[in-house]
Amino acid sequence: MTCNRLHSTVKGMTGLPWVRIYPDRQVLGHAAARDIAAELRRLLDGQDKVRILFASAPSQYETLTALCAEPGIDWRRISAFQLDEYLGLSPDAPQRFGRWLRRTLFDRVPVGEVNLMDSTDDIDGLLADYAGKLSEAPIDIACLGLGVNGHLAFNDPAVADFHDPLAVKVVDLDEVSRQQQVDDECFTTIDDVPRQAVTLTIPTLLTARRIFCVVPGSPKARAVRAALLDALSTESPGTILRTHPGCVLYLDRDSALEVRQEIAG
Repeated sequence: MTCNRLHSTVKGMTGLPWVRIYPDRQVLGHAAARDIAAELRRLLDGQDKVRILFASAPSQYETLTALCAEPGIDWRRISAFQLDEYLGLSPDAPQRFGRWLRRTLFDRVPVGEVNLMDSTDDIDGLLADYAGKLSEAPIDIACLGLGVNGHLAFNDPAVADFHDPLAVKVVDLDEVSRQQQVDDECFTTIDDVPRQAVTLTIPTLLTARRIFCVVPGSPKARAVRAALLDALSTESPGTILRTHPGCVLYLDRDSALEVRQEIAG
C-alpha cells in the first residue's frame, strides 16, 4: 500500500467514510486544510455565512495551522463553535480548549463569530445558551478528531449515545480519555485532568453536512481500526462516522498501521 495521498476504501465494508492516508502528520495536515478550505470557499460562494465546528487537540494542530494560511477565505463570514470544554479549570488555565483554539486559530484569522464554552457557575444556562446558538441554523462543517478510546468530542464509550436527545451535555470523562490528555502533554498527571466536561453530543456532530476527521499518530491506530471495522456500537463511538455520507477520514502512516491489510486502493 502506498501511503501517499491515497484515496482508499475498506474491502467488504459498506457505508464507509472516505479514507485518505498520507506519509506523516505534516502532509496529512496540509491535505486536510486544503480540503476544508476548498469547501469553505465553495460554501461562501453560495451563502452569506458558514457555520463550522472545531475540535481542540494537539492532533489538530497541523491542520488548523495550515488552514490559517489558506488564501481566499472570508473568515468574517464564518461562525465557529468549539466541540467541548473541561469543567473545573480556571478561566485562564492554558489547558482550556477555548484558549487553545484562540492561540491556534481564532487569534490568527479574523473569524466573524466565535462561540466558546466560557467558564460559568451556571452550567444549565451554559448548556441552554450553547444549544440555542447551535440550533439557529444548520451546521455546514465539522472538523473532528478521534480519541484513543474512539471518542468523538468528549463522547467516551460510557456516555456516548447515538440517539441522544440533547444537543450539548455534561459528561464524566473515563480514565482512558483523561490519560490521553497526559500522554498529549496537556497535563502533568492524570490527577490534574478534570473529571467532567461539556460536550456536543454525537447527533449534533452528525448534523454537519460535511465532516473532516483528522486522526494522526500511532496511539490512534487501534481506535481507527475499531472505527472502520467494528460493529456499529457506542463501545467504539467512532464507528458512527461510517453512517455519514459526507465524512472524510484523514490518516497518516502511523494511525493506519492496523488497517493496512484491509485497505484497498
